[in-house]
Amino acid sequence: MELTELLQRCRNGDELAWEALVRTYQGRIYGIAYGYVGNAEEARDLAQEVFVRIYRKLTTCRDPQRFLPWMVRIARGVCVDHLRRAKARPPAHDVPIEEDVSLADDDPNPEQHAITNARKRLVYRGLRTLSVINREIIVLKEMQGLPQEEIASMLKVPLGTVKSRANRARIELAKAILALGGGPELQE
Repeated sequence: MELTELLQRCRNGDELAWEALVRTYQGRIYGIAYGYVGNAEEARDLAQEVFVRIYRKLTTCRDPQRFLPWMVRIARGVCVDHLRRAKARPPAHDVPIEEDVSLADDDPNPEQHAITNARKRLVYRGLRTLSVINREIIVLKEMQGLPQEEIASMLKVPLGTVKSRANRARIELAKAILALGGGPELQE
């Protein structure tokens, strides 16, 4: 079903259309949330909150061409708000970091599947070492594929800042991955 029709059916209260929309974008929203919080359970909770907000605000997004950036903007907002609240009220004890991120993979080869998962875990661990702005730029540009102009608008920074930060963020992430043990065994 085309996105325009799917969005219209969702606005008209079609529950099956809403379910289809959620299924289409749940992996992407989870990925954004995980990129911000680095915890699978928190990311699932945040993804659910994102979809609640999307559902409530669906009538405000009329242009299907702008739906993806609009949705990513909501996801980012939910994640940033969550991180601000968590910073204001830190937990009384350390929360263990989940290292086992299971993302869907169509590769039937178990060895390749293990290597791919190890790489993903390493990238997410590396992301957690980056500054907030660099992590956001990597998540929005490299993982979500948003154009730099959209990122600049979303982060309220000049386009030149996004361009220079994107390059520095990639270098910083590469160094972090190498420091975390991302050696030749994880390279192809």
